[in-house]
Amino acid sequence: MKKKILLVVVATVLALGVLTGCSESYKVSQNVSQEADNFNVTRKLTVINARTDTVLLELTGTFALQNNNDNELEVIIETAEGKYKKDLVYLNDYTMYVVEDVSGANVDKYHYEINFLPEWGAKITHKN
Repeated sequence: MKKKILLVVVATVLALGVLTGCSESYKVSQNVSQEADNFNVTRKLTVINARTDTVLLELTGTFALQNNNDNELEVIIETAEGKYKKDLVYLNDYTMYVVEDVSGANVDKYHYEINFLPEWGAKITHKN
């Protein structure tokens, strides 16, 4: 009976570890991506025609990226404090893009932030 209980406890701990445990690099990667999407990281976007090796677009600045379902790359660019522009880059079989992290991000794997509605002005930051 004790072996069965021990087996159940070990199985539960392992299952929880698989479900909640992430590698350090995964946590840092998520934090870096979030910082970039919050316009806190300077990045460089290069769109290339892979067939002709021609650079079609270069953009350096603070921007967020999203792929939509129409084979378009949505680029939201922060042009000034509180000012943004949206550009669309059409992607096809011959175009590719590369995003480089130019400035780097100062992230902490133990840091998280909860933001309520922006109108409230409430910001709670916790650091372990």
